Amino acid sequence: MATPTVTVREQDVRGSHRIAVGAGLGVAAAGITLLLPFVLLWWSLYDPGGFFVLNSTLVRDVSYLLLAGAILFLLSLFLFRRGFAVLRGVDPRFTVASVLCLIGSLGFLILLVAVVVVIGSANSLLSCIHGQPSHALSCLRSGQPLGAYTGIIGFWLGWLGGVGIVLGIASAGRRFSRGVLYGSAALYALLLLALVGPFLGLIYPVPGAQYILLLTPVLALLAPALAYAGTRRPPATIVPA
Repeated sequence: MATPTVTVREQDVRGSHRIAVGAGLGVAAAGITLLLPFVLLWWSLYDPGGFFVLNSTLVRDVSYLLLAGAILFLLSLFLFRRGFAVLRGVDPRFTVASVLCLIGSLGFLILLVAVVVVIGSANSLLSCIHGQPSHALSCLRSGQPLGAYTGIIGFWLGWLGGVGIVLGIASAGRRFSRGVLYGSAALYALLLLALVGPFLGLIYPVPGAQYILLLTPVLALLAPALAYAGTRRPPATIVPA
């Protein structure tokens, strides 16, 4: 029995669909991992007598949010990689993006280990923070070096996966002739730059690096949202490699 032939058009549609699903998961992951923890921690700081109190329970709950978000980011990166891998069959420009996303998947697996370590040390981390959520990075380094440096390794591998997303989304924008995908790639690139300073701060002091993190929730939400908008419909125009 002959194996059905998959046309170039079908591969483009399949790849675009997988990128769209990965982008949708990326929006959810950003909301859970970045937006909600920022809201909870800064609310507890500026309204100490309010509903959210900075204690071990809140730190543990935020850690669970980070864990759930890391899992969603891992699934998002997996689907991005699958989408780029499908498109690689008809366009070699997606090859590097696919490989980098595979490396990034390993990074997020390592980050999951780091988050588990943080969950187990919520009390010691809280005593170090002293009501200043912006001190969390340095406190993690001093109180839980295993979690901090495991997180650093996972972060940089995941960061390379982010580079893969930038390259893949930009290539999709060119192939599908959709400017919104170029915008998504640009926002992902800005997000990667915004994340560099705070995580370098785990090793070397970077003045004001913790405040750069304030940019990340917005960028992390908008970048995958634009990618979803640009790939949720089957591509109408294909630009060959």
